[in-house]
Amino acid sequence: MASNGAEWVAGYVAAWQSNDPAEIGALFTDDARYLTSPDSEPRIGRSAIVAGWLADLDAPGDWAFDWRIVHEDDGFLVIQGRTNYPADRDYLNLWIVRLADDGRATEFTEWYMPRPHKG
Repeated sequence: MASNGAEWVAGYVAAWQSNDPAEIGALFTDDARYLTSPDSEPRIGRSAIVAGWLADLDAPGDWAFDWRIVHEDDGFLVIQGRTNYPADRDYLNLWIVRLADDGRATEFTEWYMPRPHKG
């Protein structure tokens, strides 16, 4: 799997584009925790993460995502992004990701803040 944060984020974006369950699952450890917001009930475990992702997926081509790693230290990542859905919405994103030694995520928490839509 990923050896650094940039590889992990690139893998996440590729899985987001494909919505392939194997690609999604490969990003996370068996017991990973995925929070769609800091206060949400976490999806715990790879199967729950994949099921939640597929229940609320974005179609390929309906969005664009620009990102940069703000901080990376010993498997702890802070990623700032912007997701643009050209048809109807735009978000600023903040992700906190903790990676295991093998490069898979043990924890993922996201914040997304709506922005005025510009198309």
